[in-house]
Amino acid sequence: MSFFSEDKKRTFFQCQNCQLVFTEQSTWPSAHEEKAIYDLHENDVDDSGYNQFLNRIVSPLKERLSPPAQILDFGCGPAPALAKQLQKEGFDVSLYDSFYQPNNTVLEDSYHAIVATEVIEHLHQPRQELEKLWQQLKPNGWLALMTQRVKDVDAFERWQYKNDPTHVCFYHEQSFYWLAEAFGAQAIEFVGRDMVFIQKGA
Repeated sequence: MSFFSEDKKRTFFQCQNCQLVFTEQSTWPSAHEEKAIYDLHENDVDDSGYNQFLNRIVSPLKERLSPPAQILDFGCGPAPALAKQLQKEGFDVSLYDSFYQPNNTVLEDSYHAIVATEVIEHLHQPRQELEKLWQQLKPNGWLALMTQRVKDVDAFERWQYKNDPTHVCFYHEQSFYWLAEAFGAQAIEFVGRDMVFIQKGA
């Protein structure tokens, strides 16, 4: 790893293999502090703007899956608006969130797709945690991830996204290519500026 950037509160490093940018463990918030920040989020199931935001990942999922495919909404939060949208489309949706839906039994099942919207930047052990999700995918299943991506140091230092203390790792486009290769993925597809779909082989 090498030094990447720093601000008044944190120092950021970058892995030279996968280009992931991350913070030191000593600066991570405690679980109590982390949940207190999440509790401030206003993600209302009935909010039209929030639902429009989530629909950006629903549409490409519908292009890749047919109902009643089984989907895990990983990191669903306290108001599972995405699950509600997917259920309206006829999908069979399970929920998991370590704070709000800590149902570990769903982590023992397998799925046609696992969706994580604005979640993976919070992971403390991203390689290990994403690998566990990958193992839960059925053959030809999709890992659908939404997170803003790192570009370069100059853009990073102006980036508001990095200022959230619960955001502890930041993915470069190359990070996802690296993951896809490490997992032996069949395909990787970038959708828009902040989504990536990685497909498991048969």
